[in-house]
Parts: sequence; C-alpha cells; structure tokens
Amino acid sequence: MSNHLFDAFRAGVRPEAPFIETEAGQVWTYGDMFKLSARLAATLVKLNVQPGDRVAVQVEKSPEALMLYLACVRAGAIYLPLNTAYTLAELEYFIGDAEPRLVVSTPEAKKGLQPIASVKGAVVETLDDKGGGSLMALAASEAEDFDDVPRGPNDLAAILYTSGTTGRSKGAMLSHDNLLSNAATLREFWRFSSADRLIHALPIFHTHGLFVASNVIMLAGASMYFLPKFDAYRVLALMPRATVMMGVPTFYVRLIQSSELTRETTANMRLFISGSAPLLAETHRRFEVMTGHRILERYGMTETNMNTSNPYDGERVAGTVGFPLPGVLLRVTEPDSVKPVADGETGMIEVKGPNVFKGYWRMPEKTASEFRIDGFFITGDLGMIDERGYLHIVGRDKDLVITGGYNIYPKEIESEIDQLPGVLESAVFGVPHPDFGEGVTAVVVCKDGAALEEKDVLSALYDRLARYKQPKRVLFVAELPRNTMGKVRKNTLREIYADIYQN
Repeated sequence: MSNHLFDAFRAGVRPEAPFIETEAGQVWTYGDMFKLSARLAATLVKLNVQPGDRVAVQVEKSPEALMLYLACVRAGAIYLPLNTAYTLAELEYFIGDAEPRLVVSTPEAKKGLQPIASVKGAVVETLDDKGGGSLMALAASEAEDFDDVPRGPNDLAAILYTSGTTGRSKGAMLSHDNLLSNAATLREFWRFSSADRLIHALPIFHTHGLFVASNVIMLAGASMYFLPKFDAYRVLALMPRATVMMGVPTFYVRLIQSSELTRETTANMRLFISGSAPLLAETHRRFEVMTGHRILERYGMTETNMNTSNPYDGERVAGTVGFPLPGVLLRVTEPDSVKPVADGETGMIEVKGPNVFKGYWRMPEKTASEFRIDGFFITGDLGMIDERGYLHIVGRDKDLVITGGYNIYPKEIESEIDQLPGVLESAVFGVPHPDFGEGVTAVVVCKDGAALEEKDVLSALYDRLARYKQPKRVLFVAELPRNTMGKVRKNTLREIYADIYQN
C-alpha cells in the first residue's frame, strides 16, 4: 500500500523545480522539500511517533514548519496544527483531548508547555521561525531518504480543532483522501498548473493556508512566495511576478486602501480568491474598479475543506459563494423536516462528498448528531440558492462569529467574562466590521454596586483568550433582552449595535 497523500504530491514533480521562495529570497526546490521532510519523518520515528499518533504543532510560519506537516504525512502520523495565538489555558485542553505523542513549540513556549505535555506523556521539541530549534538539530543527522509509511485513503492525515457551542473545541478528523480529493478538485476548477506562483500570506495552522493553498500548489507542482504574514506593501511588490493570491476579506480591504493597487500592478495576476469570511460587496466592487479583476469567492469549512466556488469562467457574483464543486452534493433544507426548500428560501446548508471529514475526535455522539441518515453533513450555516443557482450564505444557526477568517463561538468568551468579579452576566455576538467581516462584541451586566469599565474586562481577558477571540468592544447595559422563554435575544443585540464599527 502506498502513502495516499504524499505519493500524489510526489507524482510528476521535478525535483529541481522551485517550490517556495521566502521573504529573504531563499528558494526551496521540490527536491529540498523531499529531503527535509524525509529527515524530519525519520526524526519522528526516532522520537517513537507511531502511525496514527498525533503530533501537535504550535510554531510560527516557516518553510520548515510546512515540511513538518509533510513529515507527519510521510511517517503516518496525524498532524495537529494549533493557532499561534492560543494561550496555555487553551493548549491544556487541546493536548489533554488529543493526547499527542509529540508537541512541537517555539523555543520560548517550551517551558510553559512542558508540564502540560508531560502529564499526557508527550515529548516537547522546538522549532523557531528561522528553521532552528531542537527538532531541527535532531533532524540534521538523519538520512535524506525515507521509506514512507503506507497509508490508505481513509487513514487520518490531520485533526483540526474547531469551535463548539459549549465553548469547547471539537477535533475534526480529516483523512488522506479528504485532503487529496479536495486539492485535486480545486487544482482543476481553478486551473492551477506548474506555471503558477501563489502569494501565500495566510497562516498554516488553518485549513485555508495549510490545505487549500499549500496542498493545491504541491499537487500542481507550482510555487509560492511564502510570506510570514500579510503585508500590503510586500504583496503589491510581488504581484508583477505572481499569478494567484488566496486571502481573507481583510487582505482585500487593506489592498484597496493603497494607491499602488492598479491595473498595471496586477497585470500578471490571473486569479484573486477570497474566503474564510464574507467579503463585502463594496470591497468586491472597489477591487474590480481598481484592478479590472473580479475576486472569486468560495465557501468551505474546517470539517469539509471547500464546498462551493464562484466560477472560474462565468460571472462571479458579489455576496455569493457560487455553485457546488464537482463531486460535492449540496442541498438547502428545512432544519426540522429536512425537506429541501424552494430556491429563494432560507434553510440549512448540508453537504456530502469525498471532502467531508470522518467525524469529531472522540465524540461519536456529536458526530452522529451532525450527519443525516443519508450521509449529508449538517454545516450549521443557513443559506439560500437564488434563481440562477448561486449559493448565498445567510448566517449561522448557532451564533458563530467569523472574524478575520477565524470561527468563534460566543459561549467560550461569555464563560470567561462571567467569571470576572463584579459581572452578573454577559452576551457575546458579532456585528459587521469593515476590516474583519465581523467584530466580536460583548455586552455586560454588572452586579449591583460593581463599577467595571471596558478596559477592566479587556485586561482580564488578555491572557485567557487568543487575541482574535477577544472583544473589540465591551459595552455595559442594565439588563439583557430576553424572549418569553428567558433566552437572550442576540438578534436584538445585533440590531442595536449593528453600526458600532462603521464610524
């Protein structure tokens, strides 16, 4: 049996072909990738990582970090990327739940992580953003050839944690074929070839930057400019040499603010893709006016990779996410009866296909509840299909907030706020934000006699939550609006504060 995913990356690639160019101008070929991923895979084996073991990784973006993902695939391990913004309190949950054999962190974070990992019997090694650290030191003495561990289509390649309505994250289990089938579809649908050069400014702990961007590039034998983070000046400077960019709406908001974004600057680009959060129609329109390019929006999830896309050829309609990708079945249903709704009516988006994950890690009951009896996955997104067949994402069924491309459930933040001295209760929700899609907003009711200010709440949350989860505003009210059943009416709060970030 072959290694299903890595064999596909290897097939047809010329070792001398360019793979990654860093901000410093360092060029990695595909041959370099094969060699370093082999040495790292051998290192994992030396560290007693067995097929099916989890390898948790919280490091800064670097080519070496991407090679570690590939090393896990080659060694038969399950790659577990963790957001670099997660605090120790959050990491304790992920490590406790996933029980990884190995944890890879930055050198600075090792001291704090060591006691958390040791409880679960995990080893901690380090990797810094310059390609150094204890893991790389161990790999230096390993051979540049590695016999890939056999893995089939249904073997797990990764676990990505996604938020849950209880405030606790769920580990979405993604197989080799979940990743490969989706990358192959996107390569064909978006017309990727070895001639493409992608501007990669996304993080690689998230499905967008790790799987959508990197996997598609490797499968096409293309190359990418690997930026540590998004910088509008640097991205604009690369456009005359690049052909494609994948980004979140925030990227495009920043770009249209620059006078350097012109038709001349973008003349060599063939495609701009946006996802992970809704793109404002005004941003869409302004970008087209300035560049002549119409951004292609698509729709995906951690659990499913990509489900739909606006067409490569044909009209890309602002405010929609296009049509189901080849091989993906999609329907919009009445949530209770599961009957399909008519075009133009809102219902629950459900999907089925080889891209859909295998379930939630160690949550069989939760997994069962999220799938229909005929195998369709209930996304939790509300949508509407218009008369031309374009899918519109209307909102979330479970109060999910999407800010800067990251998914956040309010319950987790509310639980932290409610524990603060002087707080009686709180409600967290998202409202439109010009840069982030939605801004995390908290409304707090204080106990009698308590005198809290916005800065007090924000200061208390600073070390308890990842930065992207922290409220952009904290407001105070005498009481929360409720319905007759006592449930907080978040729709009312969203309406009241809808324009808070628009000034």
